[in-house]
Amino acid sequence: MSWAEPTGVLVVQHLPHEGPYAIGTALEAAGLPVRVCRTWAGDPVPESPDGLAALVVMGGPMAAYDDSPAFPTRAAELALLRVALEAVVPVLGVCLGAQLLAVAAGGVARPGDGQQTGWGTVRTTSAAPADPLFAPLPEHLRVLHWHGDTMDLPAGAALLASCDRYPVQAFRIGGAGWGLQFHLEVDEEAIDAFATAFPDEAATVPDLRESTPAELTASAPHRDGVFERFAALVASRAARTTTRAFFTSLAATWEEHFAADGPRYAAAVSRRELLPGQRVMDMGCGSGLALPALRDEVGPRGVVLGVDLTPAMLTAAAREGRAGVAHLLLGYACRLPLPTGSLGGVFSAGLIDHVPDSAAALREWARATAPGGVLLLFHRSGRAERAARHGRPLAPDDLLAEQNLRPTPHATGWDLLCYEDAAHHFLARAVRTG
Repeated sequence: MSWAEPTGVLVVQHLPHEGPYAIGTALEAAGLPVRVCRTWAGDPVPESPDGLAALVVMGGPMAAYDDSPAFPTRAAELALLRVALEAVVPVLGVCLGAQLLAVAAGGVARPGDGQQTGWGTVRTTSAAPADPLFAPLPEHLRVLHWHGDTMDLPAGAALLASCDRYPVQAFRIGGAGWGLQFHLEVDEEAIDAFATAFPDEAATVPDLRESTPAELTASAPHRDGVFERFAALVASRAARTTTRAFFTSLAATWEEHFAADGPRYAAAVSRRELLPGQRVMDMGCGSGLALPALRDEVGPRGVVLGVDLTPAMLTAAAREGRAGVAHLLLGYACRLPLPTGSLGGVFSAGLIDHVPDSAAALREWARATAPGGVLLLFHRSGRAERAARHGRPLAPDDLLAEQNLRPTPHATGWDLLCYEDAAHHFLARAVRTG
């Protein structure tokens, strides 16, 4: 089993003129491929964000609160946004996309008291200076409004920008979802397209085209900065994002697929030679199959940590009662939320050869482990068995091949003492040097 390769950023586009404009420019400048889902042309909305580095949902005249024939993809878009939020996939919603994002997170979209069209000023809030995208923005920002609906944010959302008529102008959901009610992405081409597509709304702003060049000159640096920061965030998280998205879709059924492997995990844990009272970590714990065995090894005075990158997997572990035997922590293999030398050992099953920088991960695990601590790398299948299952030959550059693995622990603070690539399991045991 392997997760999807990154395929770039998906832009959901409801009308031809509602393009990403400056958003797309920033994403492509960051080396992120952009794929457009043209719902107006009948493109299907994906069921999951597997393989995506980010999701962008653009605007349109439809209503985020109405399953009308004019908006046949509303339910599918909300479902995709919910899974993306659960998987912590970076999301950017613009106008209608922002309203859909709010609804997907538990908020409410509703009709406003009339159309808000044209250039206007929004105020950044006290939450903006701590936001990854909004931090450098001025207190007052000129933006293009082109909407008539509004929204109420869900509990926990951070309001980032506001105005008197429609208070919700920009917001953040969690650590990776942003909504912009206004059109910060526009350039002169976009203004012309909007005015042509919606002449009645444009007629309410007689000097729209004349005022646009000066407005864009003033707002473009802030516009470009927001989207450049979003693109940089997406690029820096891409590998983690695709991993989380893949495992989020599997978390609900993970236990039923692998529960029978519990004895295999217990047998592997017993090879660690742990001592009662030690502090141990299962890195990439998933639904926590190894956690009960680790608890048995270290006893009631010991500490067991189950660490995983995917929130849905930790939810699955808690559902299986593993929170009663271990502390469940959200964490990344290459940057652990643990003090130096605080662990007596590390257990990790089926993870190390899928981490983008395996040497960095091993080095980080060594940092968090005291000298003499034990590392056990485990897989429920041997290398040959896994290769056959995926219909491919054994690869000479496979990290877990002995000639490749043996020098890696030594260079990252570990001494490899045992290597077993058996028919039905893989196991490597190393000790923290120093």
